[in-house]
This record gives sequence, structure tokens and C-alpha cells, in this order.
Amino acid sequence: MPRYILVKETASTNTYLKTLADTLPGGTVIYTHRQTAGRGQKGNSWEAEPGKNLTFSMLLKRPAVAVRDQFVISEAVSLAIVDAVREALADADAAKQIAVKWPNDIYCGDRKLCGLLIENSLDDHGIAHSVVGVGLNVNQSAFVSDAPNPVSMCQVAGHEFELETLLHDVCERIEQYCAQGAMPQGRRLLHEQYLAALYRNDGRPHSFVLPDGTQFAAIIHDVAPDGMLILRTPGGDDEFHSYAFKQVQHVINEVIL
Repeated sequence: MPRYILVKETASTNTYLKTLADTLPGGTVIYTHRQTAGRGQKGNSWEAEPGKNLTFSMLLKRPAVAVRDQFVISEAVSLAIVDAVREALADADAAKQIAVKWPNDIYCGDRKLCGLLIENSLDDHGIAHSVVGVGLNVNQSAFVSDAPNPVSMCQVAGHEFELETLLHDVCERIEQYCAQGAMPQGRRLLHEQYLAALYRNDGRPHSFVLPDGTQFAAIIHDVAPDGMLILRTPGGDDEFHSYAFKQVQHVINEVIL
């Protein structure tokens, strides 16, 4: 079971937990009411009104995953959050719109609900530990940063949620999905579940953009074990191309995300 430690204020829960990772047991969760320098993918900052959202990091010690398959951790965490949020929003139409935007943002429709930052520490034996950072927009009613498309659970449901109940649900699901991913058959099922929850994985062409600004239409085909996104460009002869994180992005309502 997870072990929870509340830190009233910290710059970054990931940074805080990483400094203590060698001395804390696996399953430790550091959470805070106020994160002053939260980090996201690509070095982006994360806006979170104090006391309104979930900002936490969870320590996974010696996850039973080979280095080459470490994207399984991302799949497990993403699915845990999707499941928890869908259940919490069960009475709202928005529950059906919760999806994972590759590689591991959680979206509600075309708006960002949650961001993840997973940092793996490797040694001679494989993955020594993973620090899983989560920023989930829960009870924030307005966003003032220049983030292009944030949304909160409160905004889509019309009411607030009890933060610690949701925190415990998410963390317990993370442990369950990570345990599932430790076994070969479990990993295969996990991957199928991840693909089923993947944003815009509906068999239709969608708009993507390369770093040089080139836009193109493609269909999501698969995600490789190392996390590479495999896209199929439709035409007379289908072509398959693989992209690492930052090598391709979705275009959403003419905004690159």
C-alpha cells in the first residue's frame, strides 16, 4: 500500500522525492498543497492553484521492467489516472471523453486535464527507481497562465471533489497497474488497454506536425515498447513512420499540442 507524506509547500515534488529516493521505501507518495516550481514535459511549468489540485510524486522501487520496456511504467500510470478520473466523473458526460494523449498527458476531449513527468534512475541492474510526478487539475475553476487548453474536473463536472480520496484512488491504481505490467501477459494486456484509451486512436486520419512546421495527416497505428509513436500515412501505398517524443505533435484546433 502507498505511504503518504504531506509537504505543505515545495518547489517540485519530483525534485523533493528524488533527493530522498535512496532512503525511502517504494510506494512513498510526496504530495503538497502548494508547488511553487512544478515541472512538466519539455521543461514547461505547471500551473496549480494552491489547495485546489493534486500535485504529487510517487516512488517506484526496482520496478520489474527491463530498461528497453520502461514505457510500460508510463502506460500503467496513464491508465491508473484515466480509470480513477473516469470513475470520479461517472455521472458526467465528460467521463467518456477522458483519454491518454501520447505519450502520457491525460485529456478531456481536446483539453488537458493532467500532466505526468516520469523520471527513471538506472544502474547496472536496470531501473533502480522511478519517480512518477502527477499534476491533476481537480478543483481549480479558472486558469491564468498562457497554457493553451487546460481544464479541471470541477469545470467539466460542475462540482468539487475530495482531494485525498482521489489521491489514494489514483496511487492504489498505479500500484495495481504496475504489478500487472511486471508479467509478460499483463504487459500485453496493459498495452492493449493503453491503445484503447489513446486519444484520437479511432482509425481515422488526424493532423500532426513535425518540428520544422510540416503538417500531415496520419492514422495512429501503434506505440512501440520504447514509447515510439507509429503513424500510418494513408494513400495508395500505406507508409509507416516511427516518432520519438518531441519529434511529432498533434494539431488540435490549429494549435500544436
